[in-house]
Amino acid sequence: MNMQTQIEAKLNQSFNINFLEVVNETHMHNVPADAESHFKVTLVSNDFEGKMLVARHRMINKTLAEEISNIHALALHTMTEEEYFKKFGKIPESPQCMGGGA
Repeated sequence: MNMQTQIEAKLNQSFNINFLEVVNETHMHNVPADAESHFKVTLVSNDFEGKMLVARHRMINKTLAEEISNIHALALHTMTEEEYFKKFGKIPESPQCMGGGA
């Protein structure tokens, strides 16, 4: 099972998901193509209702602890369903990576 599939499976098991997108962004960085080292996760779930951003990220970090130990970067976009449509209307872009041997 590749890293993207592992991430998707664990998040699907741990959250009540309205929308989930896991994007392998490794190809955008100065690493071997098969590195599976950079990912962007957009997770919309009402499990985040009333939680600050750092608490949401901790929830995901705890769920993906094993996977995080094997990758370089994980960009997280965590929203409730209402926040997703009100604030963004689309998936936000990931920040530029400053590492990866550039």
